[in-house]
Amino acid sequence: MGENKQRMLAGDWYLPRDAELAADNQRRIELCAAYNSDGGAKTEERTAILAELLGSMGTGVTIRPPFQCDYGSYISIGDHVFVNFNAVFLDSAPITIGSHAQIGPNVQLLTPTHELDAQRRKEGWEKGEPITIGDNVWLGGGVIVCPGVSIGENTVVGAGSVVTKDLPAGVLAVGNPARVIRTLG
Repeated sequence: MGENKQRMLAGDWYLPRDAELAADNQRRIELCAAYNSDGGAKTEERTAILAELLGSMGTGVTIRPPFQCDYGSYISIGDHVFVNFNAVFLDSAPITIGSHAQIGPNVQLLTPTHELDAQRRKEGWEKGEPITIGDNVWLGGGVIVCPGVSIGENTVVGAGSVVTKDLPAGVLAVGNPARVIRTLG
């Protein structure tokens, strides 16, 4: 494993325009294209593609195409997870989704963050911060989860919310930025 990829996996600043990362990305492009194909891939075929694409995947996982990710291999999904259409999981850092999570259409899980310094941003530096989604979480349609966020189990995030900070277990959060509006019983 090259130094740049090691830096990425360690959560340090790295340059995504790297031959090794480009090869990993090409693998992802091919697998996502096969998964998202309108060529009528059967459920069993799509499940096999996901098993090859993702770092780990539990039983009973449904991801409706189209689905996009950066690498795939840094995504771990628990049992009986449902992901609706048009999900985008940018996994330059680990994305962990607990069992029985429900993810609405057009949800984005975004681990990359970019430099605020103009010159370093122009040079392409970025780093990833992991995202963790707990068991039995429901992310409504269009939710965006920002880098480094953890969402506690049994939490519901309302449609269109932007989650910029950790959310505790068992709450309802809505808005931009998402705010807890009540505890769920």
